[in-house]
Amino acid sequence: MNASRWNVFETLVRVLTESMFKRLRRWVVTRFFGHSRQRARLVSKDGRCNIEFGNVEAQSRFIFFVDIWTTVLDLKWRYKMTIFITAFLGSWFFFGLLWYAVAYIHKDLPEFHPSANHTPCVENVNGLTAAFLFSLETQVTIGYGFRCVTEQCATAIFLLIFQSILGVMINSFMCGAILAKISRPKKRAKTITFSKNAVISKRGGKLCLLIRVANLRKSLLIGSHIYGKLLRTTVTPEGETIILDQININFVVDAGNENLFFISPLTIYHVIDHNSPFFHMAAETLIQQDFELVVFLDGTVESTSATCQVRTSYVPEEVLWGYRFAPIVSKTKEGKYRVDFHNFSKTVEVETPHCAMCLYNEKDARARMKRGYDNPNFILSEVNETDDTKM
Repeated sequence: MNASRWNVFETLVRVLTESMFKRLRRWVVTRFFGHSRQRARLVSKDGRCNIEFGNVEAQSRFIFFVDIWTTVLDLKWRYKMTIFITAFLGSWFFFGLLWYAVAYIHKDLPEFHPSANHTPCVENVNGLTAAFLFSLETQVTIGYGFRCVTEQCATAIFLLIFQSILGVMINSFMCGAILAKISRPKKRAKTITFSKNAVISKRGGKLCLLIRVANLRKSLLIGSHIYGKLLRTTVTPEGETIILDQININFVVDAGNENLFFISPLTIYHVIDHNSPFFHMAAETLIQQDFELVVFLDGTVESTSATCQVRTSYVPEEVLWGYRFAPIVSKTKEGKYRVDFHNFSKTVEVETPHCAMCLYNEKDARARMKRGYDNPNFILSEVNETDDTKM
């Protein structure tokens, strides 16, 4: 009885020690090497690309101004609002100066002491401030009725037409840019979230790399498609070093990777077989690898029909070997399905082979044990038995 208790105690101590060392190793790697790997990311966790272009020719930079619409859309909000305010205030003040110049040339200002029967180009424009207010009223079509253009000055009529046309163009461009910025599908992508970590465990008898993804809105993504790219540095047989070499990673769910029914969180997985770049990795060597797994989700927004793409990435420290995701979907007594996002990124440790090669070797060994072998040199000979005990 004492020996049995001692064995249970030894087993418990061994399990706790192994778990403690695993957590300690993960903490050490994250604490001392996490920052350097984080700086080396090509794609951040929220999908932004960490790359810069150097030594770009001035002629190539001019191309951004040729495609001014895309350039304005890609600007940050603080720069866009600065351009928005500057465009309107600048145009109002510029045309205010022109209206003041027209009044000055036509000698409509009070300092010229016009006669009583003098008809000005613009009524009640008596200075630069009045000219600015008239410019503002003209371009935004306020029309208070106090200041107006008369028919005595063709220059003023032409300037009125020109400012009205240019004002419509500025309004259309700036309001369209603001509306397009607000309705960009990048904002819809913010409501698509990936799990903090990827896990490796057995699924359906196969070793798989699993990732969880969820749609935080009730509106669906139509025609969703998910795939991945493994980025790492490789050396070709010719000796060429390729930085950020891309390898396709196929992700599937039980129903395939096309047209996902994205109504609830999905667990997508990549089967680690002989064609997978993870096949030669093991639990002990995974943390020493140098790669970045980038996962993409493409789909069409149901409400706007705009195509959006969601991205995230995982480095070796964020891939947990021997874990699976905790359950997240349950059914209430009222018959409704409930998603508990508290367990969205929560993982549970499970028994997992420490390498894919070991799992497949074990399967081959079991198959060979069940398989029979024919011996072509084996000959069955009949033997006649005699009864030597006859009396």
